[in-house]
Amino acid sequence: MKLSIIIPIYNEKNTILEIVSRIEKADVKGLEKEIILVDDCSTDGAKEVLRALENKYKVFYHEKNKGKGAALRTGFKEASGDI
Repeated sequence: MKLSIIIPIYNEKNTILEIVSRIEKADVKGLEKEIILVDDCSTDGAKEVLRALENKYKVFYHEKNKGKGAALRTGFKEASGDI
């Protein structure tokens, strides 16, 4: 079974790598993890950090800031996990 983890991001350049690292380390009792990162038009350089993660995770970008709810909806739409 696969667990989809959706992370909405807005100006998290300084924390996103730590957040992803902690999620990677979290024990989810044998479930496969699918990490989905959704940038909501960050202006602090978070996009550049996320571009380096595109080969390992699903990463999506909003061209206009739409808010946390919209970022979550984008993630839910792209999720393929059972949970």
